[in-house]
Amino acid sequence: MDNIEQIIFPKWTIPINAANSIHEDYGIAIDAGRIVSVASKSELKARYLSDNVVELNEHAVIPGLVNAHTHAPMTLFRGLADDLPMQVWLNEHIWPAEAKWVDREFVRAGTNLACAEMIRGGTTCFNDMYFFPDIVAEQSEACGIRACIGMIVIEFPTVWAKNPDEYIQKGLDLRSSLEKSSLITTCFSPHAPYTVSDSTLTQIAELSSELDCRVHIHVHETAEEVERAVCETGFRPLERLHRLGLVNQRLIAVHMTQLKMDEIQGLAEHRVHVVHCPESNLKLSSGSCPSGELVNHGINLALGTDGASSNNDLDMLGEMRTASLFAKIVSKSAKSLDAYTTLRIATLNGAKALNLDDEIGSIEVGKSADLVALDLSHPATQPCYNPVSQIVYSASRDQVTDVWIAGKRLLHEGNLTTIDGQQSMAVAREWRDKIFLS
Repeated sequence: MDNIEQIIFPKWTIPINAANSIHEDYGIAIDAGRIVSVASKSELKARYLSDNVVELNEHAVIPGLVNAHTHAPMTLFRGLADDLPMQVWLNEHIWPAEAKWVDREFVRAGTNLACAEMIRGGTTCFNDMYFFPDIVAEQSEACGIRACIGMIVIEFPTVWAKNPDEYIQKGLDLRSSLEKSSLITTCFSPHAPYTVSDSTLTQIAELSSELDCRVHIHVHETAEEVERAVCETGFRPLERLHRLGLVNQRLIAVHMTQLKMDEIQGLAEHRVHVVHCPESNLKLSSGSCPSGELVNHGINLALGTDGASSNNDLDMLGEMRTASLFAKIVSKSAKSLDAYTTLRIATLNGAKALNLDDEIGSIEVGKSADLVALDLSHPATQPCYNPVSQIVYSASRDQVTDVWIAGKRLLHEGNLTTIDGQQSMAVAREWRDKIFLS
């Protein structure tokens, strides 16, 4: 018998595979942070020995959730400017607040709070776009969470950089510094077509091709954005990005609430990844991403929460439920975004969008042990006929009991192991007092 690092025995193992499998009374064997076997309980007990056996008799274990679009430090602006339309919220409240308050310590505190919230809710990987990405990367690594850090680019000066050349160079320097990290990767993150010029976007397209690096950008978020783009440039934003060489398999297009059928066909043809952020879009009244239609066209659809200042949480379980229900209304089909498809969107599809699907997103031999356990014995998820349905339609993030990233247990029976949650919240309250009383 082989001695290994640990074995997890849940009631249900949900691997996320083409067969939509749900395994009962299976186990997951882990060694050196990686999955070495997924098999029946009896088979694993006969083959392996471990000093760390975790029995989860009422739990389902799923791959770690991938939050494919965040602005993590903006947790400190949660609830600052609610119930406002997108452009008023952004131009009159968020950007002025950022100009006044955002610095390295703001970003550190906000990221720490976001990591605590995400880990407690079962998110093991997030894709971020914000200022001081070096601090976001540093804090994420300290917390033990996996992250794709955006090399943010915007045309005007901010606290992070004074011009596009400086944004790009600082991003590339960060990318180089993170080459040996096992948890942190990078992507280009131009903010949006309306805040980045043609020449800068062209430069990013060239670098993206040269480095084989993803490009993460807000696109077609609102009807107003599209209408203004047509007036100012003569093109819808997606068409402009296409002309500039950005519409390809490296593009991660976020929001996409304003799409015509020929645009959907083009996204499929060019293998673009789309990130759906339903709760943020609903709250800002931005529009509805045709998620069911995108899936039907074979487009890789991922899921994101957006920032906590427009959602107002980083709860991927809640996001899954909203995404599935929203898709059924938009498509006028109760079959749209069924439970297993929605769970795949929040796990493996997110990993694929970030070019991490060889590493995470499903429970397979050889992949990193990024896993989440949910206790389905709660009243809200009983009786349990189908654990995937219960996770998507009934479960809350309070039912997440344990989280592993690369085999390390970051949440142990509901307790964070790498973050001082009380201190994180105390620091957040200090920032609230400064911002509120200013």
